Amino acid sequence: MAKGEHKLPDYLKIQPFGQVPAFQDEDITLFESRAICRYISEKYVNQGTKGLFGNNPLTKASIDQWLEAEGQSFQPPSLILLVQLSWLPLMKLEQDPEAIKENEEKLVKVLDVYEKRLGESRFLAGDEFTLADLSHLPNTQYLLSRTDRGELITSRKNVARWWGEISSRDSWKKVVEMQKAAIPPVTA
Repeated sequence: MAKGEHKLPDYLKIQPFGQVPAFQDEDITLFESRAICRYISEKYVNQGTKGLFGNNPLTKASIDQWLEAEGQSFQPPSLILLVQLSWLPLMKLEQDPEAIKENEEKLVKVLDVYEKRLGESRFLAGDEFTLADLSHLPNTQYLLSRTDRGELITSRKNVARWWGEISSRDSWKKVVEMQKAAIPPVTA
């Protein structure tokens, strides 16, 4: 992305908004990470973790509900915090204290809802790990490892338990190791 490859004509043919990600499988092209995850979990339902997108309409609706909560409520403020607290300093650009304050307040409200929900069930969409949980892994990992706002997660008993469980999955540990190899450490 730093070189602008995502804005080149060939890439725009598969991702018309010029954003990441884009995914090609056989003769289909998908963009938007949650749609890609749904497709992969349905296509490869008998491989890896079973039931990531549920196996009946009610379960799928619950998973979709929490995927939407992640996409609409969790992701926007967490991403702004990541940009402000991690990426802008790396690029030697000025942070916006008001954006940090505003989005931390928004994320606190989301995490308070999660705290209540995770007091009622092991995972967001019920008692099984699903796409709803998986979709939270990247931004939460970055909040904990690349900002000073980890207490937003760790200070909440149920959210901390949930994070500990989902982030300790072998598959996620492999992703984190790949990220460490690809992304330079944060230096002050």
